[in-house]
Amino acid sequence: MLLVLNPFIESHAEGSKEREAFKLAQAAMLYIRDNKKEDDFARYYKRFSDTSFTVEVSHEFATRAEADQWLASGNAKDSERVKIAGKGFMAVEVTGKLRLMVAPLPEELETDEEWKEDPESP
Repeated sequence: MLLVLNPFIESHAEGSKEREAFKLAQAAMLYIRDNKKEDDFARYYKRFSDTSFTVEVSHEFATRAEADQWLASGNAKDSERVKIAGKGFMAVEVTGKLRLMVAPLPEELETDEEWKEDPESP
């Protein structure tokens, strides 16, 4: 991999941001090799390039009223994801107060018709 970058480095002008970026990538690979971190990097890259997407849901509520009660309790945190009647929401801080915002979960996006492209549109 180190040698693969050479033609890209050489094809850009000395001092250009592109050349510097390729040189930095090459140095990063050398750093990984010299510090014997190839296995760590391989594991990291596998996780990094994984296209599966999951969202952790901290609580499930049957009704919006239950979720609002939880929100008012002070136990909610900004960006915390919850389900209300099977739908995804996120607690978000707006002007110093937490509110619930619609935030569909991945499984909703795969199955909910409103999120799919309209088959009748051109």
